[in-house]
Amino acid sequence: MNEFEQPTPPPAQPAAEPVHRKMQRFADAIDQAVDVVVKGQPGVVRHILVAMLVQGHVLLEGNPGTAKTLLVRTLGRLCQLEFRRIQFTPDLMPSDITGTSIFRPDSATFEFRRGPVFTQLLLADEINRAPARTQAALLQAMQERIVSADGHDHELSDIFTVIATQNPLENEGTYPLPEAELDRFLFKLMIDYPNESAEAAIFRQHGAPTSSDEFSGLSEKPLLGSSEIMAMRNVVYAVTVRPDIADYALAIIRATREHPYLRAGASTRAGVMLLRAARALAATYGRGFVVPDDVRELAPSALRHRLYRTAAAEMEGTSTDTILADIIQRIPPPR
Repeated sequence: MNEFEQPTPPPAQPAAEPVHRKMQRFADAIDQAVDVVVKGQPGVVRHILVAMLVQGHVLLEGNPGTAKTLLVRTLGRLCQLEFRRIQFTPDLMPSDITGTSIFRPDSATFEFRRGPVFTQLLLADEINRAPARTQAALLQAMQERIVSADGHDHELSDIFTVIATQNPLENEGTYPLPEAELDRFLFKLMIDYPNESAEAAIFRQHGAPTSSDEFSGLSEKPLLGSSEIMAMRNVVYAVTVRPDIADYALAIIRATREHPYLRAGASTRAGVMLLRAARALAATYGRGFVVPDDVRELAPSALRHRLYRTAAAEMEGTSTDTILADIIQRIPPPR
């Protein structure tokens, strides 16, 4: 029986640990395990776990050398999931992602050879270095978990999750992601340089006379598998959202449509996904209910890539995160 399934204990035994506390302990263990390899990125791993629990995808953006790829590879090592990586380059073709049909002379038929998208955890590395046509090959897979080829639909795993990395658009050789593709990502997480103390710990770790393996010290025991994800999803389904919390999320969404520095605000789907993610975040914090802080914590990650600034905001250098912070600050949370 999975550890998140909570049977009724016999009267003579002590009460079982509450299922939400188990989930919090599990999420904390993943945070701590990844921190052994990738330091100075608080909250990122928990938000990735939240996305996996609500069938969402994650876009990581940061300058080269900020351990975006290493973070996902570390998470892949801790997961007992099928893990694949695609390195996006300007000459990558859509068929290199989804697969292609091969003619079989012996049977005079075409056989579909599945591409790397047929996995459970997919790292799309430097996704914005490929042209839009290739990026669009992921659209159907991310939204419907289906790949259509030669008139047939090929289903992907229910666990299928894309974690994509991208460099800022100012970097040479990058292409902007299409708006439709950006909307397929539940979160856009910003990966910044670590603070001084975290960076000092990284330097000391790599300067120590130990193994040169970047994963040295990482637990060999997988912490996450498909059975754990499915069991935790059942826990998330039971998390409650009070009507006033839902109204609070709605107020944030509608405010993005009225802000003078935004030419396009968040959609209804963005608000629904924000609430779903807030339920998962509450569960990882050991609660069976959502509080306003859950919505406040996730709003920037869930909305920053779905908002589009006006020309005036771009000329003044006002970032989307600054606009979101202003909106969240002005809307009083429910008590």
